[in-house]
Amino acid sequence: MNVNGSNAVQILLLIGGLTLIPAILFTITGFSRILIVLGFIRTAIGTTSAPPNQVLVGIALFLTIFVMSPTISAIKKVAIEPLAGHEISTTQALKRAEVPMRQFMFKQTRTQDIELFINLAHDKQPKTRAEVPTEVLIPAFIVSELKTAFQIGFLVFLPFLIIDLIVSTTLMSMGMIMLPPTFISLPFKVLLFVLVDGWDLVIKALVQSFH
Repeated sequence: MNVNGSNAVQILLLIGGLTLIPAILFTITGFSRILIVLGFIRTAIGTTSAPPNQVLVGIALFLTIFVMSPTISAIKKVAIEPLAGHEISTTQALKRAEVPMRQFMFKQTRTQDIELFINLAHDKQPKTRAEVPTEVLIPAFIVSELKTAFQIGFLVFLPFLIIDLIVSTTLMSMGMIMLPPTFISLPFKVLLFVLVDGWDLVIKALVQSFH
């Protein structure tokens, strides 16, 4: 009975761990940055439900796969293929897979954010990147991704904010105080976004921000 009980607990923990895998993968990749910027675009334009959340998540997911393809290829070469060929153990495969992921995260993480979490963890100042613990690198990477996403979002907001200000000022000068400015500015913002190929520009800027 004890053996069965322990097996049940292990299975329960395994299932619980599997549910955390998507969240972990989304936090150590560029998914968060891409999704936040896409959300900023929708808010800046003023279309509260177009594109819907499912579409934004789908776009962010496939853009993440595109951005992470060099890292995924490196993990496949150094970890997955040797593991499938029974050349290394699962533990060794995880350690090998960690190296390309750490390289990606280091490239996107600000030094000040790493120092912040090192100080919060009361660890010794590392002399090399290899000495930075992964449990310190991941939250530093997440904070850096949030900062970058909000910086891009701010730049996205500016042209649409100018349109809102112009429309609001024009309506007030004409005495149309009761007419909602967003009702008038929305078509102009959509038109501007379409004329300048907004999706192409934003996606290009997002992808290039990871290089």
